Amino acid sequence: MRVFLLVLVALLSAACSAPAKQPVAHDFGLPFFNQAAKSGMKANIRVKAPQWLQDNRIRYRLLYSSPTEIRFYTLDNWIASPPELFEQQLLGNENYSLNIWLSEFEQQFDAPDRARVVLDFFVEAYSSDTKRLIDSQGFHFERSTPTPDAAGAITALADLTRQAAERVLNWLKQLPVK
Repeated sequence: MRVFLLVLVALLSAACSAPAKQPVAHDFGLPFFNQAAKSGMKANIRVKAPQWLQDNRIRYRLLYSSPTEIRFYTLDNWIASPPELFEQQLLGNENYSLNIWLSEFEQQFDAPDRARVVLDFFVEAYSSDTKRLIDSQGFHFERSTPTPDAAGAITALADLTRQAAERVLNWLKQLPVK
């Protein structure tokens, strides 16, 4: 009995001394513009978003049970707000200034074991003096997450944001220079 109590006390004290899991801050990895800066492009970009996308929480919603409720991961956050992180991934064009309105940036669960991320934004390209609208375009991206959790959301949103940055860059290359 005495040995049992000693083992029990040892186990309890070990469990109590285990460090609690600490919050972790994430970004998207290396910015897209670092890889593309050699092309001579320069950024003149402003990314705006509604107030609810101005914090660093990673948001998700359970479409299968409560589609109107926004939830947040407690131990995983972005290092900055989604508009700031998105802006870091974008590369402008010296002929244009860009205004981007980010409207959706979240993970959505269709079932407990199946999730996807959604990125939605609208871009206006102005002449380099920012006085004349040249063109505008809406962009919508979705991608399944590799896992239905915070790690899956982070990985998929980072990949989706890089894909979006490349698509915007390709769109800009097709615009007339005026």
